[in-house]
Amino acid sequence: MTNTKKVVVFDYGFGNVRSAERALARVGADVEITRDYDTAMNADGLLVPGVGAFSACMQGLREARGDWIVGRRLSGGRPVMGICVGMQILFARGIEHGVETEGLDEWPGVVGPLKADVVPHMGWNTVEAAEDSQLFAGLSAEERFYFVHSYAAHEWSLEVTNPLIRAPRVTWSTHGRPFVAAVENGALMATQFHPEKSGDAGAQLLTNWIGTL
Repeated sequence: MTNTKKVVVFDYGFGNVRSAERALARVGADVEITRDYDTAMNADGLLVPGVGAFSACMQGLREARGDWIVGRRLSGGRPVMGICVGMQILFARGIEHGVETEGLDEWPGVVGPLKADVVPHMGWNTVEAAEDSQLFAGLSAEERFYFVHSYAAHEWSLEVTNPLIRAPRVTWSTHGRPFVAAVENGALMATQFHPEKSGDAGAQLLTNWIGTL
């Protein structure tokens, strides 16, 4: 009997799926790259990568029925993880070059341009992990993660008032001004940085995520 977790990397045309596949396999997951509906629905975990423009990612995701898959999985408490633009599209809206695009609206808020002297934010940076974080368990505050992005969510407005529901854990980083670097919200987790490109620290984070499946 095996405890290996089945993880699908959702292939909708926007994301370095091979890099994610290698990183997940490295930490012991049974990984498949696919856009097949049944396979994505039945996996222990679904990873949604994303690179490029918010609007293009949303279009590609909808064409592959990824919006429907994410929504159905989360309604049943099935784990989903977004990476980079795969995290950004979980917010209500994205604004790029003055163009506003509807996101998946799993979280309220807007993803907009980074406000910094140097954009894009490209390279290694530390994060301020949320208290009681599961994703960052076992990682020190000095760990650095690899970022490549020009847009981010600069505010977090989702509040949980029900004491029986675990409040979202929000991790921050700073480039010019603070932005959301990771979120842990029940079955839905996401990172703005690329754990699959973040060496041993990223491997530990993915190990932690798989441990929640």
